[in-house]
Amino acid sequence: GAPEERTAPPPHHLLDSRGVAPNMSRSVAMAVMLLRVTHTTGFAFTGFARAAAAAPPNRVGGGVGGRSSGGARSAGTTRMMSTREELAAVANAQRKVPDATAGCAIAQKWIDTVNDEYESLHKEFEAQFWGTKMSLSTPSYDPASGGVHPSYSTESLTDTKGRMEAFLASEERLKQCREYLRDDIEAPSLSTSQKTTLKLFERTFGCYIMESDAAKLHRAAATKIEGGLESARNTMQLGAIDPLSGEFSEMSSVALRSTMRVHDDEAMREACYNGLRKIGDFVLDNGFVELAKTRNAMARELGYADYYDYKVTQAEGFGKDTLFKILDKLEADSRPLLVKAREQLALDKGDSALEPYNTGYMMAGDVAKKMDPFFPFEKAIEQWGRSFAALGISYRGATMDLDLLDRKNKYSNGFCHWPQPAWVKSDGSFVPSVTHFTSLADPSAVGSGLTGLTTLMHEAGHAAHFANIAMPSPLFSQERAPTSVPYAELQSMFLDSLVGDAAWRRKYALSREGEPLPWEIIEEDLKATHPYKVFGLRAMIAVPYFEKALYEMSDDQMSVESIAKLADQIEVDIQGGLSSRPLLSVPHLLSDEASCYYHGYVLAEMAVHQTRAFFMDRDGAIVDNPKVGPTLTSCMWEPGNSVSFLKLVNDLTDKPLEGDDWVNQLKQELDHVITSEKEAYETAGAALDAGTAAGTAGDTSGDDDGDGDGEIDLDMRIRIVDGDDIIADTTEDGGFLKTCNKFEQYIVDRYRK
Repeated sequence: GAPEERTAPPPHHLLDSRGVAPNMSRSVAMAVMLLRVTHTTGFAFTGFARAAAAAPPNRVGGGVGGRSSGGARSAGTTRMMSTREELAAVANAQRKVPDATAGCAIAQKWIDTVNDEYESLHKEFEAQFWGTKMSLSTPSYDPASGGVHPSYSTESLTDTKGRMEAFLASEERLKQCREYLRDDIEAPSLSTSQKTTLKLFERTFGCYIMESDAAKLHRAAATKIEGGLESARNTMQLGAIDPLSGEFSEMSSVALRSTMRVHDDEAMREACYNGLRKIGDFVLDNGFVELAKTRNAMARELGYADYYDYKVTQAEGFGKDTLFKILDKLEADSRPLLVKAREQLALDKGDSALEPYNTGYMMAGDVAKKMDPFFPFEKAIEQWGRSFAALGISYRGATMDLDLLDRKNKYSNGFCHWPQPAWVKSDGSFVPSVTHFTSLADPSAVGSGLTGLTTLMHEAGHAAHFANIAMPSPLFSQERAPTSVPYAELQSMFLDSLVGDAAWRRKYALSREGEPLPWEIIEEDLKATHPYKVFGLRAMIAVPYFEKALYEMSDDQMSVESIAKLADQIEVDIQGGLSSRPLLSVPHLLSDEASCYYHGYVLAEMAVHQTRAFFMDRDGAIVDNPKVGPTLTSCMWEPGNSVSFLKLVNDLTDKPLEGDDWVNQLKQELDHVITSEKEAYETAGAALDAGTAAGTAGDTSGDDDGDGDGEIDLDMRIRIVDGDDIIADTTEDGGFLKTCNKFEQYIVDRYRK
């Protein structure tokens, strides 16, 4: 620069023990310290003086990580630097023309450290999460995340979670992050990627930092209560008393719900319902009341209205009041449909159909049995793979452990977690995800195939989403705050919605003999369910309305009796009567990650209908549309949590999120729905027939020899496990289809003989 712009080096006596002058900017001070390390150790970082003299004013590092492309010296050529040379570097660095390359290198080194440390802590916690939730017992079990863990315990889960959250709650890291961003405003030096990453760090650390010591104590207490409650819940003896024999039959919550939907004996259905009700009694007697009080105490110490307000603000960036303005409109718009549907059900099936243990059976009991042969559970993995491949979905080199079968002491809800988040390192290399994915299937139960397949499509949708995040930190691809709940759920719910489409069922709902599901059964299913689909909406919104009311209670109001009464009251107010799925049996209420989360499903379902409308308007089809995967990948998946949920939905569909598409779908007359679905069914069938006649792969349900010829390529390694046991592995078995065949034979041998 011109002479008047130059800054003279500070006198040597004004430098402190680190060689830093009191008036130096933070970036310059760090440059000096790194240069002293170079002088002392002989290790080279970046040639700051040369880069400062040569770099143009706005030069920043290139590539994903903003790495410097010039000025670096090799260790073999680095020469010792004198204090005079250090001071000359300081003089150059303090010019009004900033040393952009040095700024990028210093910031990137810190970003890399944060990424590596978080990744390690995240993997340790997720290993314990999987081991405890799956009730693993064999020390030699090697999960997909890698590494043998000598033990899985609630104590280790609590410890690893605490250490991970302590890392995220570091005030020093938040302060350092903000200093980099502030310095960049004063003297721009960061790359776009680095600024995006640092802003995400700032949001993430801000979600976990608790400035109140009292809040930290409440948080620790809540974690301890939660661990004990979940451990007790996992070992709870659950089941129903057979009304004929009087004997207790042990069943999981999934088996109880499934039996209640399809069993012909009303007394047995009622017994299963009573079994589900006992979950609420159990959790209330084993710490849930104290857990709710402690969560509230923590949130209020932090300045929030209550725990619900705290959770939704952290995840979504807007508060409880804003959320319930959205939900209140949906509730009001759908209430008349609920009243009409309950009146119609009572008229068609009798008043007893409104009993919580009869509603599901009266709506679909006979149809569920008729559809069951066309959804064989052992074919679920293959049909999921074929469907996703036809949509153009890739898992980008991921590894997945699938634990699909129900068993004693297994966690009572399906989930999908990522012990290895997908991300892009600063050298540009992509780190593929590792997924732990579980469901609670009982292949011997009527309806298990459809339920299992829907769950598979849902959780595999989560896995596809998180496998395709391509951002410069694992914190962009972890499922906790500040990742939006509805953002995560939209992807999975959109993909599992395909299972209900007549076009999808024509191709993928096949019997063991390869026969497609007949249109007549689909029509019967539509007649049995469409007029009552509003029941699903109301059951969904009941959970957030219950949790809202729960956490708005004062400590004096909270008790076993009052919370049980509140749950029943919300069911009646929102669903019109007691629910077939008692609110206190919903597992999301118990865990910190899933509590005050269910509104995400509601917002996501609104977005599902809006997204479906977008694809239908743009492409005219969703099922087997190869544009779906690439569109979701680029518009929804790759950005991770760097973009807000509401903006992503608006950018994709070109309109703000609203519930109109969902409510309008529920309002459609049954005759219109039947006509449009029949047309889609026949069109899909004609396409399959044309493909078969032409000798093409129009119907890819073949490959009877199971030679794994590569026709299904999801770009993912899949291991199918059952607790400690590995059933099948695409790497070991020679491909996706061979793995599917091996799993199919396992199910046949275990359940069908």
